[in-house]
Order: sequence, then structure tokens, then C-alpha cells
Amino acid sequence: MSEDQRQGLYGLPVAPAPEQFAPSLGAPGYAAVRGPQDQQGTQGPRGDGAVGPAAVDPAAVDPAVPDPVRASLLAVRAEVSKAVVGQEGTVTGLLIALLARGHVLLEGVPGVAKTLLVRTLCAALDLDTKRVQFTPDLMPGDVTGSLVFDARTSDFTFRQGPVFTNILLADEINRTPPKTQAALLEAMEEHQVSVDGISRPLPVPFLVAATQNPVEYEGTYPLPEAQLDRFLLKLTLQLPDRDAEIEVVRRHSMGFDPHDLAGAGIRAVAGPRDLQQAREAVQRVAIAPEVLAYIVDIVRATRAAPSFALGVSPRGATALLNTGRAWAWLSGRSYVTPDDVKALTLPALRHRVSLRPEADMDGVQVDDVLRSILATVPVPR
Repeated sequence: MSEDQRQGLYGLPVAPAPEQFAPSLGAPGYAAVRGPQDQQGTQGPRGDGAVGPAAVDPAAVDPAVPDPVRASLLAVRAEVSKAVVGQEGTVTGLLIALLARGHVLLEGVPGVAKTLLVRTLCAALDLDTKRVQFTPDLMPGDVTGSLVFDARTSDFTFRQGPVFTNILLADEINRTPPKTQAALLEAMEEHQVSVDGISRPLPVPFLVAATQNPVEYEGTYPLPEAQLDRFLLKLTLQLPDRDAEIEVVRRHSMGFDPHDLAGAGIRAVAGPRDLQQAREAVQRVAIAPEVLAYIVDIVRATRAAPSFALGVSPRGATALLNTGRAWAWLSGRSYVTPDDVKALTLPALRHRVSLRPEADMDGVQVDDVLRSILATVPVPR
């Protein structure tokens, strides 16, 4: 495995994926960020990467869901790879968000298959999806739906907007004014849309996958902190390495049509029922008090970091808890380890902090500050 292949889900150096699921999922990875107090790692007396039997009550360790449910979700990545090359980590992040009932902000340059990835993921999970291209003239009703006069009944009827779907791809969300961006707030937080005083529930599951371009900001409207905080994860899509890009071109030379997923052999390997069972299992994943305290210590450290003008709120701590549980379950464990927390810290927190102006001018990167926090916060043993 090359060094590029070992750059985990979020650009962190990672250890090789556990062998039992490497062929099907290829873990987001365990962050290899160790502080002086953690030279021995977090393996504990068991020596298998867990925090040891003293940290988790054995009675609470119960996978609860049959292996076929987990296996069906792990098979999604292999199915998506039939159409999308080199974005396995992003697929894993989207699965974690679905299991944790959250939303995802995707940041990447144009042409890295963001739309194709979401469409293929929905096909593999047998979910409905819709896409909205956000533009400066997009109105809130264009997203949520609006009342339309029906001449036959002489009354107004509600016409559903594209938000009534399982996965909404909000393409270039930062190109529309705040009024339209705010139209998503209730949908993201409450999973419902209110029009004319009537609340209408959204389908289950519901996830917003919003994209934004990291290199072109002219004519854009930066997302306000209140809306950024609604996203569970912020995932960065990198350009593929040379081998992956060759494979992309080779597939197109062989007649691959990104608009014909059925022709590419994409089929549903899991469904909404599997996803619901998996969500229930994730809620039963155990987490030791020491690991809970570790999450809180990381979050509190962001508020004291000299480079940050705004630290992470308690909502960020719960996001780190929920994503850690989802990743632990996908990894085949029914308890959360400190390494699970480390692996999800960057994507769960990077969009919830803001740099001080002087730090920004000095070229300080948010991810670098978070890595330094991981390296200094004491890790439970």
C-alpha cells in the first residue's frame, strides 16, 4: 500500500485498516497523532487497540444486530466503486452521517464526482435523491415547496419541493443568498418543512449533502456559523492520485456513462430497513466515562486555543460522540475507543471553529491546530 493510499478519510496519517473489513470498507483510519503521554498508544492490557476490559462493562458489549446488516452496509463502498474511483473515504463519511442522523458538507474542486458519488450511494442504498443547483436567484420556495393555486378546486395546494427526498444534494450552497440558505435550517434540524403554518415531515432517512468550491469565492455567500454547525461532518474531496485518475479515464474510454448507473452494474445492496436497524444498533454502542471525558477535553481545548476566535460548542461534542459510535459499529465493535474519537475529530470539528484574523494572515490551518490539540490532550488508558 502506497503512502497516498494510507492518507485516511480526512487526510490524516493512519494505520492500515483492520483486516476483517479492509476489503469491503477500508476504514477511515485511526489517527496516528500521539502526544508525549501516549507513546504506548491506547491499546491497554488487551493489546488489540481497545481501551481494555477495565474501561467498558462487559455486560454492555452486545452487537445486538446480526452481521448481515453490517455486511450489507459495508458492501456499499464496493458497489459505489463501480462508478466512482478514489473516493472510498467520502463514502465512509456519508455512511457515518446516515447512521448518526446528521448532514454533510462536501468541499472539493469541480469535477471530483461529488454528484455522481451521491447518486451512486443512493442507488446502492435504494434511497431517493434530488439535486438542487444553488444560484443567486434561487428562492426558499424553490427548495422547500410552495402553495400553488389549483383552478380545478379553486383552492391552494402544497407542491413539494426537492427537499422532500432521502438525500438532498445542495450543489454549491454558498452561491445562494442567506435567505435561501436559511430555508434549509428547519429541514436539517427538525426534519420537517413548515409552510402556511402547517408542518410537513420529511422522508426517513433524510440527509443534506451540501457542496462548496474551496478555490473560487467571488460572488459567494459564506455560510453563517449557525448553519455550519448544523452539519455533522465536513469532508474534503481530494483530487485522485495518478493511478486512480488513469482508471477514471480508462473506464470512460471503455464506454462508461455516468448517467447510466444501471449500465455500470450498480444495484441496491442495502435498504432503508437495514439502515434503520443499523441506527438502532449504533445507539446501543457503549462508551466509557473516560472516553466521554476525553471528548469534552478536546472540545474545551478548542475554546482555549490561541489561534481560534471561536471554539467548539457542546453540539460539537455530541457530534463527536455520535460519529464515534457509528464508526465503532462499522468497525465491528460495540464500544468506542479513543482512537475512534481521534479519527473523527477533524471532520466533526473543523467547520465549527474560526481562526483569529492574525492566525489566518499567518497561514495557520484549522486542521493543523486540531492536530496539535489531539497531540496535547491526555488520552485515557
